[in-house]
Amino acid sequence: MSLGVVSGEVSGVLRDVARLGPYFEIEVEVAEPGDPAWLPFPGDDERLDALIGDYGERLGTAERRVAASLVFQALASRLWSPVVAAAARGIVPDIGGLRWRWAPGDAITLWLGEPAGWRVRSVEEAAGLVHPMVVDGRLRPLREAIGFVKLADGLVWGNAASALAGSLNVGPAEPGRVALVGELLRREPLAGTGAFGADGFVRNNCCLYYRVPGGGMCGDCGLAR
Repeated sequence: MSLGVVSGEVSGVLRDVARLGPYFEIEVEVAEPGDPAWLPFPGDDERLDALIGDYGERLGTAERRVAASLVFQALASRLWSPVVAAAARGIVPDIGGLRWRWAPGDAITLWLGEPAGWRVRSVEEAAGLVHPMVVDGRLRPLREAIGFVKLADGLVWGNAASALAGSLNVGPAEPGRVALVGELLRREPLAGTGAFGADGFVRNNCCLYYRVPGGGMCGDCGLAR
């Protein structure tokens, strides 16, 4: 049975995992918490539309679905990475109140104003909290929010799985983190989207990155096999 933990413990583990890299960062202290630029995740269509446009410009592609696919994968990475890394250390942060800020020229920033969470003792217990919170609570709403760009279900959930598996490429190969990622990948809608092999994770579909001028193929691309 998972137990609630105090705010200080959650803040501490989030600061700790943030040291792994920018995709593992969730801010717990901000200088201007009342800034209206902080929107509940995933926010409004206007911001997501602008972010997709910005991605397209920086990648040099006019294909909206390519940019939208890569935006979804990038945001999925920012959700999975800190939550899974923290959960592997025994604390699952509650991202129900997650907010985010972005403007052209700025980096995406995530923030939890009142950190809370649960202490877990096993991989199964952690997965039971992380899966619905990230998949149903954040990724499905994000999928709906970018519905103004048509993306296939297989691509979307393949991107989510790739983002999850890719989080293991950063930092030490902690057994708890590896086991939790494996357990999450066995659950719908991620099940069957790819698998780990001798050369790492290989997905069964494509994120469309190969359509970016000069982009080539991703390291986990099924097309390359």
